[in-house]
Amino acid sequence: MDLLKDALAGNSYPGRGVLWCTVGDGTRVGGYFLTGRSAASQARTLRLTPEGELVVAPSDVREHDSLRHYVAARLGGERLVFGNGEQVSTVADRLDDGLAPLLALDGLDYEPDPPIFTPRLTVIADGGERGQAWLGAARRSAGARTTTDRLTLGVSDLAPGEGVLMTTYSSRGSQIATGVPFTEVRTTARTRHDLLDEIWSALPPQLRVAAAVFTPGDLPNAEIRQA
Repeated sequence: MDLLKDALAGNSYPGRGVLWCTVGDGTRVGGYFLTGRSAASQARTLRLTPEGELVVAPSDVREHDSLRHYVAARLGGERLVFGNGEQVSTVADRLDDGLAPLLALDGLDYEPDPPIFTPRLTVIADGGERGQAWLGAARRSAGARTTTDRLTLGVSDLAPGEGVLMTTYSSRGSQIATGVPFTEVRTTARTRHDLLDEIWSALPPQLRVAAAVFTPGDLPNAEIRQA
C-alpha cells in the first residue's frame, strides 16, 4: 500500500482524481482534485452552489465547456456521488430514481477527447457505519476496441489511514497515459483538514487548480483549496 503523498508526488500529471478514505480520527472522507496544463484547464474553480452541489466552474462564466465544467459532487438518494465529469449528475439522478449503486454506475462511457480518451471516474459513498463505497471507472480499451471497459470496485470498513485513489492520468515526465484502475493508499492525515493539506502539498505546484474534501453527510461544508 503506497503512501498517498508518494502516489501523488510520483505522478507528474495526475489530471483529475478521486479519493475515498478513513482519516486518523475515524471519519470517512471523500476527496476530489483537479490539475491542468492548458490555460483553459487552469482557469477553473471549485465552488459550492446554493443547492449544496460542488461544481467545477470556469473563471469566466462565458466559457462553458462540458468536459471541463460540471457538477463534481452532489447527493443521489441518501448517498454522496462525486467524480470528474457530467456523469456525476447522471449517476445521482439514477440513485434518486431508486437504482442500486452498481446499476447507477452501469452504461457510462469515457470522455470523447482523443488521443488520450480520459476515463470517467465516479464514487458513490455511503455515510453508514461501514463507510461503504463503490468506485467506478469507464475506460477505453488499451487495444483496438473503441467500446468502453467499465470497472467497479466496492470497498468498506477502511481502517484509519486506509484509502483508495483513482486518477485520470499516469505520467512520468512528458509521457502521459491513462491512469491505473485504482491504487490502495495510506494517509497520515488525522482530520479531513489534514487530508486536504496532504493532497494539496503532493500535487505538482505548477499544475494545481483546486481540491476539496468532504464527508457524505455534510457536503455543504466541504473544505476547498484553490490555486
